[in-house]
Amino acid sequence: MTTGLTYLEVQKNLELLKLSQIQASLDRIAEEASKGQWSYIEFLGRLLEDEMAARKERRTAFKQKLAHFPWVKTLDQFDFSFQPSIDEKKVKELATLRFVEKAEVILFTGPPGVGKTHLAIGLGMEAVRAGYSVYFTTLSELANQVPRERTDPKWAEKLRVLNYPRLLIIDEVGYIPLDSVVSYFIFSLVCQRYEKGAMIWTSNKGFGDWASVFAGDEVLAAAILDRLLHHGTVINIRGNSYRLRDKLRAGTAEPILAGSQRSKRADNNG
Repeated sequence: MTTGLTYLEVQKNLELLKLSQIQASLDRIAEEASKGQWSYIEFLGRLLEDEMAARKERRTAFKQKLAHFPWVKTLDQFDFSFQPSIDEKKVKELATLRFVEKAEVILFTGPPGVGKTHLAIGLGMEAVRAGYSVYFTTLSELANQVPRERTDPKWAEKLRVLNYPRLLIIDEVGYIPLDSVVSYFIFSLVCQRYEKGAMIWTSNKGFGDWASVFAGDEVLAAAILDRLLHHGTVINIRGNSYRLRDKLRAGTAEPILAGSQRSKRADNNG
């Protein structure tokens, strides 16, 4: 008479097959199956669902680590009511990740603290959950990694690495001016990813001021913007800093006003 596998043998086989989640949940699901009088297929299906869910969670955690996010921010955590200038419907449409599939560009612009980085990371997190490769960097971090000579093999290698992710996020454009070497590297990167890899950029400067970022080279800045804006979606955020949100709501800080608003208030107070 042929006997079935013992419990220990089943556990050992699950370990050899690297089915760690089934190994961990076998007892619990077997008890549920017994109480619910599941069929064999239902029992097996539930075990496989648990295993697949755990693997997806591990893959997501690994991709999130590779993405190099400075912190985890989700779109659900974003307070759209505090920034009414943002079209929430448009952001939700971007969260479908159609722009990643079409290798398009998103540009978030606005003063410091209005939520540009939060939205960029939030969309990046959506991409990670969907299984895309993502990489986040600030422009200053990237500038420090650029080789000083174009003939240096590390130049081409760095471009190759930055061209790999399906979504590249470049944060804080405008906080530091770049020299001509780094500016040309960024131009090369944009050229290579153009219509091939999706990008998200955040900047505290208007596009008319980008030449001051790229070594004062207006021609180079225009060439970079031409490629970014060709298939780009621009979201300009006009509002107050999230870092002052609680103080503003408590009335202990004054809102940051645009120039025209400041002049109007001054006239009223005059």
